[in-house]
Amino acid sequence: MPDRALDLDDELRSRTDLLGSASDAATRVFTTILTRSPISRIDVAKLTGLSQAAVTKAVAPLVAVGLLNDSLGPTLTGLPGRPVSPVALVPDAVVTLGVKVNDDELIGVATDLTTRVIASERLPLASQAPAEVIDAIAELCARLAERLGALGPRLAAVGVAVSGDVDSGTGVVRDSAIMGWRNVELGPVLAERLGRRVVVENDVRALTIGEHWFGVGLGTRSFAIVTIGRGIGSGLHLNGEVVEGAYGVAGEIGHLPLTSPDKVCACGRRGCVEAVASTSAIAAAVSAAHGRPVTIAEAVELRRAGDAAAVEVFDEAGRVIGAAIASLVNLVGPELVVIGGEGVADFDLIEEPLRRSYAEHVFASADRCRIAVRPHTFEDWARGAAATAVRSLVV
Repeated sequence: MPDRALDLDDELRSRTDLLGSASDAATRVFTTILTRSPISRIDVAKLTGLSQAAVTKAVAPLVAVGLLNDSLGPTLTGLPGRPVSPVALVPDAVVTLGVKVNDDELIGVATDLTTRVIASERLPLASQAPAEVIDAIAELCARLAERLGALGPRLAAVGVAVSGDVDSGTGVVRDSAIMGWRNVELGPVLAERLGRRVVVENDVRALTIGEHWFGVGLGTRSFAIVTIGRGIGSGLHLNGEVVEGAYGVAGEIGHLPLTSPDKVCACGRRGCVEAVASTSAIAAAVSAAHGRPVTIAEAVELRRAGDAAAVEVFDEAGRVIGAAIASLVNLVGPELVVIGGEGVADFDLIEEPLRRSYAEHVFASADRCRIAVRPHTFEDWARGAAATAVRSLVV
C-alpha cells in the first residue's frame, strides 16, 4: 500500500459515488440509519422531518448498491398496528482506516462504517520529521490493509488525527507544538501515496466527531469533550453539528490565558492552561520543586503519597482546568461536558479542586450542565480519526 495506489473495487466505487452525489435529504436519511440501525422508515421520517415517500425514495438506491439491507423480517414496535420492516446498515460495505499521531507512536485501526474495530496496529516513531512520519503512516496503513483480507477492496478512506491547528479542508497541519510541525502538507502527500481519500483533522475534534455519531453525542443537541493528558483540548458539538471554526480552530481551551504569565506553554505563549495542566507541565513543576527530573508516573506516585509539592502542583492543574471548563460552559452552554483523554486515569488527583473551581466560575443556570468522566484509550482516538473518514464519505 505505501508504494502503489490500489484500484478501487467497482462495487466500492458505486457506493462512494452514490454517497458523494446524494441530495441533502438522502444524506440525512443515510446518516440517520447509519447511527441508529436497524430502524424503521417511519422512525427515519420522524427523525429527519421527511415524508415516508421521500425516505423510501432515498433508501432504494442505497439498498441497490449494498449499503443498506431492507430484507430483515418484520418486528413489533410495541404500538398498535402491523409490525414494521426495519432498514439496516451493512456495516462492512465500506471500510476505513484511522490513525492517531503521537510524538512517539502511531496508533491505527481498520473499522467498518460504524467505527467497529476490525484490526488495530501500533508503530513506534523514531522521529517527528514529517517525511519519516509520512513513511511510518504509510507502513501502518499497509499493515492494516493486509489484515483486512477479503475486505481489503472495500477500503475507501483514511482519517489521520494530529494535535494542533489543522486545516481539514486542505489536509495541512498548520501548527503542531507536540510534533514540532508548521505548515506540513500531510493530507495531499498521504493521499497521493496511499491512493485513497485522506482526511487530516485535529485529534480532539476527530474524537468529538466519533462521539457525535457513535457515542455520547448521539441524540444530544450539544455537548463538549475536554481532554486531559499531553495537551488540554476541547471539541464542541453544538446544535447538532461539530464546530470546526472558520479557520479550523475552535474550542482550544488549553490555550486560554488563565494562569500566571510567567508560565510558558509549549506553544510559545504565556499563561496558557496547558502551561500548568498538561502532563509534561505537571512533571516539570514537580521536577523543579524536587531539584531533579521526575516523570509524570513518579509525580502521580508522589501526589498519592501526599508529597506537599506534588499536591500543590496537581491542585493548581485542577483549579485551572475547572476555570477553563466553566469558561467554555459560560460561552456556549452545552448540556454535557465529557472529560476524557489519557490523563483521566488519575482524575481523582485533580477532581476536587477542578469541581470546586468550576462551581466558583460557572454562571447562573449554566451550572445545570452535567460533568461526566469517560476514559479514552489511544485506540478510541484512532476510532475518532476513522469517524472523520466515514464522515467525509457521507457528508
